[in-house]
Amino acid sequence: MVINTNYSALSSGRQLGESQGMLNKSLARLSSGSKLVNPSDDAAGFAVSARFDAQINRTQAAVDNIGNAVSFSQTQDGYLKKVAKALDRMSELSLLALDETKSDTDRGLYNNEFTKLGAFVTASSTRDFNGVSMFGSSAINVTVNSEGTSNFAYSAVNLSLSSYTVATGSTITTTANASTALTNVKAAINQLATDRATVGANQAALNMYQEQLGVSKDNLTAANSRIKDVNVADESTTFAKYNILVQAGTAMLAQANASPQSALRLLG
Repeated sequence: MVINTNYSALSSGRQLGESQGMLNKSLARLSSGSKLVNPSDDAAGFAVSARFDAQINRTQAAVDNIGNAVSFSQTQDGYLKKVAKALDRMSELSLLALDETKSDTDRGLYNNEFTKLGAFVTASSTRDFNGVSMFGSSAINVTVNSEGTSNFAYSAVNLSLSSYTVATGSTITTTANASTALTNVKAAINQLATDRATVGANQAALNMYQEQLGVSKDNLTAANSRIKDVNVADESTTFAKYNILVQAGTAMLAQANASPQSALRLLG
């Protein structure tokens, strides 16, 4: 029996400290919802999770880019719908001007509307989306992956093609002119049908890329969750275990500190 060194108290204190540390760690995990409160909890897992977090954020950025491209495409097609309506009316006016029962004066009245509609089509070719031309001659590259290494070439729709300019520059002041104008406008309508099909194909491809990135993001998020998210059921069991150990350790430390007092009986 010794007084200076209480080994039982030292051992109990050390074990109580370890239990308290584990209890604090379990409490931090439950309160944060993450198994990786500190890098030391799982150094490799922490590094992998950090990369997953960055990739998930980049994937969302790519989804946003594609969403903007879809909006660009929808706005573009909105203009093309109106251009189609204008060309449809221009073809109608051209055919009306071929009526031999009408005079050139009558045709002049038709021509007034015809040229105004042609000016509308020409003006549409200069429209832009957030400063980017919607009807230029160059394709637009849309980033479609999280690494920025894969691009989708959004096919251009050019309203300055000769099919359009020839049609909008026609007149229907005479039957001869009206016949030529009708041919030109029909060619423009055919070109417009092709261009709207191109816009539709662009939209379909963009939607596929967007869906693909959405699935990829879901899978990355699930993988990241398995690394860093705490299992509340398991962790609550661990918390209960160390909570009991801390309470038991505290009681036993008190007993160990009291044990040397029995030596006083020998000195009495």
